[in-house]
Amino acid sequence: MKNTVQPAYYSDTIAAISTPPGEGGIGIVRLSGPDTLKITQKIFLPFKNNFINPRSHSLIYGNIISPESKEIIDEVLLSTMRAPYSYTREDVVEINCHGGLLPLTKILQLVLEHGARLAEPGEFTKRAFLNGRIDLAQAEAVIDIIRSKTEESMRHAAFQLQGKTSGEITLLRNLLIDLRSHLELSIDFIEDDLEIISKNKLLELLYQALEKIDKLLSSAKIGRILREGIKIAIIGRPNVGKSSLLNRLLNEERAIVTHIPGTTRDIIEETININGIPAAIIDTAGIRKTTDEVEKLGIERTRMSIHQADIVLLTLDVSEKLHEEDIEIIKEIKNKKTIYVLNKIDKIFNSESKSVQNFLDLIYEETFSREIPHIQISSLTGEGIENLKKLIYNLIINKRIDNKNDVFINNIRHEEALKKAGYSLLRAIEGVKSKLSPEFIASDVKEASENLGIITGKTFTEDILDNIFKNFCIGK
Repeated sequence: MKNTVQPAYYSDTIAAISTPPGEGGIGIVRLSGPDTLKITQKIFLPFKNNFINPRSHSLIYGNIISPESKEIIDEVLLSTMRAPYSYTREDVVEINCHGGLLPLTKILQLVLEHGARLAEPGEFTKRAFLNGRIDLAQAEAVIDIIRSKTEESMRHAAFQLQGKTSGEITLLRNLLIDLRSHLELSIDFIEDDLEIISKNKLLELLYQALEKIDKLLSSAKIGRILREGIKIAIIGRPNVGKSSLLNRLLNEERAIVTHIPGTTRDIIEETININGIPAAIIDTAGIRKTTDEVEKLGIERTRMSIHQADIVLLTLDVSEKLHEEDIEIIKEIKNKKTIYVLNKIDKIFNSESKSVQNFLDLIYEETFSREIPHIQISSLTGEGIENLKKLIYNLIINKRIDNKNDVFINNIRHEEALKKAGYSLLRAIEGVKSKLSPEFIASDVKEASENLGIITGKTFTEDILDNIFKNFCIGK
């Protein structure tokens, strides 16, 4: 494992376009490294200010020019951030030019020609980590903020970027480091039969640390949902109102709705916000027996969507009797988390169909349970849609996220490190109970603290860094 106490002090300067591709009002080319100012001075001509020694956090107006031809490339604003008061703790310059592919590309090309190299994905944030400005958990929060799909998920990512998760982990790790030092001191005085820490106190501290790990791990399910969202598949036989339900959930006419069965032949996926949870809603092809080859392909994709979904919304037409096709679908999804959506309740009082209760009784017979989540809605009028969203939320998260200051573990890497730390502490507890020598217990406590260090980056390998930063975009 590698420790990151000292800054890395890179000898090269990196550059990249930091704004998304396409046309926009502003585009940014970012540089970071020891030669940032030297390179910029070669290609930047200020209108008034002298750029020989710019102040940190200054904004200077001028032109980017080709030093050889003296051709003006673009009119720009230059942001300068001097080390160590920058994102990377190195000299950083951001060239704010007109947002278009050509000016951005030409400016980046000039920068590379005069001494910079193209940055790797996430390399600016990687330098911020290696230079000690942020820890590894905070670095991961950067990409979580970029990819946030709801205000709730962004808020918790920002919470992690502020160092709240790292603070919890650091406190816990420091507790274990102190405990280990007491154990190692006991080893030094073992021949003197001097008790540095009592068995009861040792167990108390170990259980205290394990309890904190368990609390963090218990937040992992909600944390992952906030970060990654959930998948919801709307399924049912043709013409029960699946596409109408999708449109109601989205509040827009996204899917084509007709009275002709089999209109939807491929899956349609859109993302909505359900009480802060990002949810990918998938409208699927109606499941039925058919000889149409295209429709068959759509039905096969529907079955794949069912397999991948966290929740299935089985849409049923309550204004008609329960069809044989409905029963076949019910049997097919018996092991999935399902909400039975009784649609078209606006029709049941004007038809000769069975009552809702009789309809439910038939479902109970097929599922062998009276504890099935179900709701009555009308995709036509919108009745019951908000209650459906609440039911989805309660089914996927069985408690409200009331405490805005709660720390949630939202990363599989963090979760695995916590589990390993927990296993090490369990071994230490068993060692104390079995009256093992302090060095064996100290070894387990050390292993637990090292696994916690992996989360914040106090201990890491190059493989860990590569796996994290390869998911970043170039320029961040």
